[in-house]
Amino acid sequence: MTAPSIANTITNTKQRVVIIDTGCANVSSVRFAIERLGYQVQISKDPQVVLTADKLFLPGVGTASEAMHNIEQRDLVSLVKQVTKPLLGICLGMQLLGKESQEHGQNGNDIIPCLALCDTSVEKIQAEGLPLPHMGWNTITPEDNHPLFKDIPAGSYFYFVHSYAMPVFDHRDNQGGATIATTEYGQPFTAAVQNGNYYGVQFHPERSSKAGAQLIKNFLEL
Repeated sequence: MTAPSIANTITNTKQRVVIIDTGCANVSSVRFAIERLGYQVQISKDPQVVLTADKLFLPGVGTASEAMHNIEQRDLVSLVKQVTKPLLGICLGMQLLGKESQEHGQNGNDIIPCLALCDTSVEKIQAEGLPLPHMGWNTITPEDNHPLFKDIPAGSYFYFVHSYAMPVFDHRDNQGGATIATTEYGQPFTAAVQNGNYYGVQFHPERSSKAGAQLIKNFLEL
């Protein structure tokens, strides 16, 4: 598979692509990965910009407690929930789509309420003696024929760095979303999730070479 080229995407540059400015992520690598595909990108928390975007990205680094504090301070909780176009959470950004997280940082043993856009919680990985964080390259097993994984060869590697994850789940029947790709590290966990227009990947596609570039391209072409 060849890397997606600007020539393949130049007709789509009229799309409004926005990275939501949560203040809890270094967005440069995500922005550069999108721009390499021929798209222009805005970084914003302005409701007018966010709600008129065609595609949105929600990256995140650090702990869930810190990230949710930043999001609440910036009045982004209700804004993200109003989004009707495809949104892709990356790493911690995916975890924030869940109901709650055990990743409390320095706040003791509190459970951290998250955005509740997927009907599942974020838990510490049951690594079965393997070191945490789960850091480095690992393969994923995607749902058959899901458009987010179009033209990505089986056995492709993606870059992970995390100690918490969503368990494998399927709550489609009650509109709570579902796992659309899994990864194994001690035990299986959710590597990608979808609930309606909300998508998330636990890995970093912007750091995952050709497979990651193809996934971002697929998302932008949904």
